[in-house]
Amino acid sequence: MSRFDRYILSQLLTLFGFFALILVSVYWVNRAVSLFDQLIASGQNVSVFLELSVLTLPNVIRLVLPIAVFAGTVYVTNRLSSESELTVMQATGFSPWRLARPVAIFGVITALMLSALTHFLVPTSNAELSKRQKEITENVTARLLTDGTFLHPADGVTFYIREITPNGVLKDVFLADHRSEGRSTSYTASDAYLVQDESGPKLVMVDGLAQLHRHDTDTLMTTNFADFSYDISSLIDPGSAPRVSAKHFPSWEIIGNKEAIAQETGESIGGITEDLHDRFAMPLSTISFALIGFAMLLAGGFSRFGVWRQIIAAFVIIVILEAMKNAIADPVRANPELWPLMYVPSSLGFVIAGILLYLSANPIRWRRRAAT
Repeated sequence: MSRFDRYILSQLLTLFGFFALILVSVYWVNRAVSLFDQLIASGQNVSVFLELSVLTLPNVIRLVLPIAVFAGTVYVTNRLSSESELTVMQATGFSPWRLARPVAIFGVITALMLSALTHFLVPTSNAELSKRQKEITENVTARLLTDGTFLHPADGVTFYIREITPNGVLKDVFLADHRSEGRSTSYTASDAYLVQDESGPKLVMVDGLAQLHRHDTDTLMTTNFADFSYDISSLIDPGSAPRVSAKHFPSWEIIGNKEAIAQETGESIGGITEDLHDRFAMPLSTISFALIGFAMLLAGGFSRFGVWRQIIAAFVIIVILEAMKNAIADPVRANPELWPLMYVPSSLGFVIAGILLYLSANPIRWRRRAAT
């Protein structure tokens, strides 16, 4: 690369890193706050929160990286234009196509970053995140072993422990089950133990009292017991556990194995096809975003009123392309044979960028045609 290309590329990468850091931080913190509330409410510690937060980071970067590419390109191009650096380079004989070369290289570099995320890092992190969430969902012990607090592990169930001894004995346990229609049952015990067996976790209560209240007759029946086993596996909501998804598989495992993955995950072939080709189309869109941002500002030329109109126009084009991609996703899910449609938005972005660069290279001819 020439010195000019390295100069432009270094500025693009620097501003891209700045905008990516800001956007990732804002989006990640927003996601982390809701995740923190969910985990703390279920009795998890801070280390689990940090682990799950790190696992969500690759997907957050994937979402904000195209926006950071566009923002960095527009900012650098605007600064080069306002400081007349682009004007000087054009006066020395650089055409708009030549000026766009470092921007295209920048787009390819960021596209390679995004490809690594979409094809490997994001599926791997999603699979590990799903695995950890499933373990947390099934870990009733972590949800119930909180003393001095009334817990509600399931709708209609209340659980309370006064104290947990160092050797794991639950002291003064109260369990109320109101899930059965027409009756409610409560259990109190001086001691209790959590036991894991083949059929699932059990709460073994010792020296306690069971009270059954029938609502229709408004009668109360009590039973004293020396020991009683209560199946707490029913407190786990099977629907809350994350399922295996095609998003958990790297791209090379999906290619050629769509039927097997569809059978394993329960997803449609169309949905898997759409997800796979979106992983290839998104990096291409990143390149087109960079070129559109640069070409739009270059085609607008110099104005004493600034380039805010060109920036808004470029942003509107990006939004339209993203809306088109979302609209195309549904037909591809319904018919996998329509997968080439996934590349229409990125291809259209390259066409728009090429048209804008052509207008920048032939401004007089274009203005004459517009005048006639």
